[in-house]
Amino acid sequence: MRIKAATFDTGGTILDWHTGIRDAFAEIGKAHGIQKDWGLLTNQYRRLSMKGIVGQCQPAFNMDDVHRRTLDDICQANDLAVFTSEDRAHISSAWHRLSVWPDFAAALSSIRESIPAISFTMLPLSLVVDVSRLNGFTWDAVISCEEIGHYKPDPRAYHQVAKWLAMEPGEIMMVACHNFDLNAARACGFKTAFVRRPNEWGCEAPPDPTPHPDCDFVFDGFEQLAQAIRDMGLPAGNPTNH
Repeated sequence: MRIKAATFDTGGTILDWHTGIRDAFAEIGKAHGIQKDWGLLTNQYRRLSMKGIVGQCQPAFNMDDVHRRTLDDICQANDLAVFTSEDRAHISSAWHRLSVWPDFAAALSSIRESIPAISFTMLPLSLVVDVSRLNGFTWDAVISCEEIGHYKPDPRAYHQVAKWLAMEPGEIMMVACHNFDLNAARACGFKTAFVRRPNEWGCEAPPDPTPHPDCDFVFDGFEQLAQAIRDMGLPAGNPTNH
């Protein structure tokens, strides 16, 4: 069975969330004359936010809501009560202003010459639209778990994506830098490609940097992924990079 489309995790795999959110914290901290390890605080914020959204089923909120609510918890835990509502809105809205990893945009254009490329994400649709326009790239489609109602790694999310693309799961390659996402996709029949993002967590090593051995493909960067797709006159089950 040949690969007919690629779906991409977007938060950490495509976007440099650590730098963008760290810098937003630092900007507001400087305005108040406060100095903290903003990188470590940013990673606390990310971990707590992920706990609030992963695996949710038909929630009455989306990840923007989680980011805003979780920020209040982070400020309380780190003695940042001086941060005003406007300050906190500036930080939480920074998720909509994130930069893409430098190797992604050109690779995406190349991939789309061969097969459709779809953002398949837990992020809100509006966020993906904003960062895509800001960074100057175009998807064939954006599918948010917000639209599906079931959040990764719930298998219903992956099955719905395959249904909406009118493809068999084995015709779709899930691309991510996180094993939890790829493992769930593989269990639903997707092909999987692990793309290393060693700087995702900035000042800390990634919590899950080693690809699961069952991944069909492993790449050090998006250029390698794009080249493999260009070369993929092979059946999808015969990976060229491992």
